[in-house]
Amino acid sequence: TGKNQSYITEFILLGLPTPPGQQELCYMLFLALYLVTIGGNLLIILAIGTDSHLHSPMYFFLANLSCADICFSSTTVPKMLANMQTHNLVISYTGCLSQIYFFLFFGDLDNFLLAVMAYDRYVAICQPLSYVTTMSPRLSALMVVTCWVLTAVHALVHTLLVARLSFCTNRVVPHFFCDLSTLLHLSCSDASVNKLVIITVGGVVVVGPFLAVLISYAHIFCAVLRVPSVRGLRRAISTCGSHLAVVSLFYGTVIGLYLSPSPSHSAERGSVVAVLYTVVTPLLNPFIYSLRNRDLLQALCRTLSLFCRRKTRW
Repeated sequence: TGKNQSYITEFILLGLPTPPGQQELCYMLFLALYLVTIGGNLLIILAIGTDSHLHSPMYFFLANLSCADICFSSTTVPKMLANMQTHNLVISYTGCLSQIYFFLFFGDLDNFLLAVMAYDRYVAICQPLSYVTTMSPRLSALMVVTCWVLTAVHALVHTLLVARLSFCTNRVVPHFFCDLSTLLHLSCSDASVNKLVIITVGGVVVVGPFLAVLISYAHIFCAVLRVPSVRGLRRAISTCGSHLAVVSLFYGTVIGLYLSPSPSHSAERGSVVAVLYTVVTPLLNPFIYSLRNRDLLQALCRTLSLFCRRKTRW
């Protein structure tokens, strides 16, 4: 790391390719999206934590997903907003490494939690009689802890591998955050080990949970098709379709951007694609996974009503 810092101590983030004269409009748009993302996910966590009716494995996983989405979005968006407002595009070498670590950490955590939630729905729909015993509180907690530990280790491996690289004169990052693959192209040392780890270990971390989601939903659809009730069939298909839409958006962009054999995408296209899974997906998750859920909506109303009554007393 000392060698790295003797060559370069900071990077310059070019940010999003915004049209001239529309910087302020983009700033207001992304600020609004970020605030809605934070507010929506915080409401989900608050409702699940305070309402005893929602103390079940499904909502426990959902609360962790909301927490991961808040942290994932907060890893990149605040810095991007600060750069837009102050026009100071500099990020320190240490700050860049930290951003890489937390971006990979919470991004991977989203991957694993989506797979865990899909498995939970598989057990609930395909094995309803054994759901309570299979998805016990102990197993649910163990699955979540495993997700946090595995993603922390995976993010640390990539960050340490980047820390051993040398960066000479080129310090311009054509992105709105310190993207791992972009930094590898800026390095003036051999990054073949880093690329190999991305394809192998990174491929397993991303594609593995994605396949688990697909397999779980394939079993769910097979079970749903055997249900004689047309109303129940439509409801199940609608719910699974919404979930798969977010899964496809998140995994499709990540796999296409990071696991393609030759990085033929332009910097501008990469930035646009990154916005989808760093800004849009955390924003959509509260609506798709939660706000269409009647039990959670009722819990949110009760929580907000209780908060308003307490505020009136104060």
